[in-house]
Amino acid sequence: MAATTPVIEIKNVSKSFGDNEVLKGINITLMEGEDLIIIGKSGSGKSVTIKCLVGLLTADEGEIKVFGTDITHASHSELNEIRSRIGFLFQNGALYDSMSVRQNLAFTLKHHNRGLAPEEVQNMIMEALESVGLEEAIDKMPSELSGGMRKRIGLARALIIKPEILLYDEPTSGLDTITSREITELMLSTQQKRKTASIMITHDMASAKLAGNKIMVLKDGKISAEGSYEELEKSKDEWVRSFFI
Repeated sequence: MAATTPVIEIKNVSKSFGDNEVLKGINITLMEGEDLIIIGKSGSGKSVTIKCLVGLLTADEGEIKVFGTDITHASHSELNEIRSRIGFLFQNGALYDSMSVRQNLAFTLKHHNRGLAPEEVQNMIMEALESVGLEEAIDKMPSELSGGMRKRIGLARALIIKPEILLYDEPTSGLDTITSREITELMLSTQQKRKTASIMITHDMASAKLAGNKIMVLKDGKISAEGSYEELEKSKDEWVRSFFI
């Protein structure tokens, strides 16, 4: 049965930086278990949308509800509670270079769950690493990992808090075609296993085709089109269709 509960509702959100109007009244709804891809040229507002969504930026106008709470009026403690239910995978993996894989994962886990016993931390680290197939990398430093391995560890770190929503910002950037597909398939399998909703910002159309129930195209701060990969590939709008060539 299809999910009927929105985990994210963005209504008429606008955001400007000085005279630069980056978002111009966008609307996005994400349902439980749904995977949304957002594509668009550089500077179209994709990353700003994600930052507004988690309260790293404040929208100038509009409403952003996450798990039913309007974060534009949320307290600091409410924002932290919401963020504890969201996992992030950034463009570069965003691992701390001075920490081993074990320490990177433990740092994230303790930040979200301060009362965990050491053996619980260890068990959750191993579970997260097993989910991405990298148990043997537990004591390696980020500098010893390939680009694909760094992305896998970044995904493990996003998964370790057992999030209900995953946010990906260019997760396959800088990877070769085969590794990009492996990372995308890994993201999909873990999401399906955990029934996690996701939003992915990407320029990688092969990943978009694999990963999204729904694709939205941002143009000049507005949602220009939305639909499945197949629907948008056949769009009558030449600009929208240009992404799929």
